[in-house]
Amino acid sequence: MIGLFTLMVLTLGLTGCKTDQGESITVVGSSALQPLVEAASEEYTSSRPGVFINVQGGGSGTGLSQIQEGAVAIGNSDVFASEKTGINASKLVDHKVAVVGITPIVNRGIKVQNLTMKQLRGIFTGTITNWKQVGGQNQKIVLVNRAQGSGTRATFEKWVMAGQPALAAQEQDSTGMVRQIVASTPGAISYVAFSYADKTVKTMNVDGVQPTAKNVTTGKWQIWAYEHMYTQKKRDALTKKFLKYMLSDHIQQKLVTGMGYIPVADMLIERDADGHVTNLK
Repeated sequence: MIGLFTLMVLTLGLTGCKTDQGESITVVGSSALQPLVEAASEEYTSSRPGVFINVQGGGSGTGLSQIQEGAVAIGNSDVFASEKTGINASKLVDHKVAVVGITPIVNRGIKVQNLTMKQLRGIFTGTITNWKQVGGQNQKIVLVNRAQGSGTRATFEKWVMAGQPALAAQEQDSTGMVRQIVASTPGAISYVAFSYADKTVKTMNVDGVQPTAKNVTTGKWQIWAYEHMYTQKKRDALTKKFLKYMLSDHIQQKLVTGMGYIPVADMLIERDADGHVTNLK
């Protein structure tokens, strides 16, 4: 049975098509990458009448499954396609357009600024349940997790959880909703891309390292991922042009940096799907 999301996309015919009004493509997937792609698409189409780029979220799992099925033109993902079960990465083309750091966020009432990686893992496995156990006030910890299929969650679990399962807790598909819940819930903790961390919540240092772009580029901050825009090997003209635009100096220097992402060119290290790190400079 075709899923509702797939049916909607196929019915709308938005994989990459020409209509009487012009050209259109659909880009689906990672909510961490969504704000950047939306902003870039608005700039791209504003000076190109008749061109429409439909950007949707849904999570990295959705992006990868939809591009594999050919239901969309581009599938956005926070994880390598080879890391997702059921995805044949050899049939897809990877376009790394940015790097995203992921930071723990807590309610602003929490009187803790630093956690060790072991403590952070303990909170999400449920062995630490009160903020007083990590030097804070006597307040119950409220976990807010991302939904299964989220690339942000997969990145967090890979670099924080060390193979240990997270405690069952409320799950949210939307990064924006995660931030809203943490901001309004005393004792709450979750994690978001740097680009979603604002003044309504407090970011948390890990092992004394601040969640900054500079610390990501050097490898001091370990919780990060590439932002991938996957395509099939055969791409229509608009898809090719838009991907080229995403990697242009204008987008990389203006939007990528300005919106809290990190240009791939700024990285001093490279990390593969297996976590092996290579120094670049």
